Amino acid sequence: MLARVTLDSNEWKDLSHSEMIAYIYLKKNYNGGNNGNIPLKYRELNGILAPATLSAALKGLESKGWIEKTRYGGMYRGYCLYKLTEVYDRIR
Repeated sequence: MLARVTLDSNEWKDLSHSEMIAYIYLKKNYNGGNNGNIPLKYRELNGILAPATLSAALKGLESKGWIEKTRYGGMYRGYCLYKLTEVYDRIR
């Protein structure tokens, strides 16, 4: 769930649309107990974001402090895992 305070924040408004979409899909994969082990596979966003756009969005979220990459994946190493920092994703 994304809180209204998050959606109304300047930090959220500073994200690009592709960063917003990537964050929403990361939140979708968060089950309340897997922070640090949240997968986001490129095929989940097939038809929504191009792979290069998703890659740039994830890098943008990392650089802005929204997420951290906890496991590096790749062509033959599986997929990356992420952690929601929850710095900007807050509930009043």
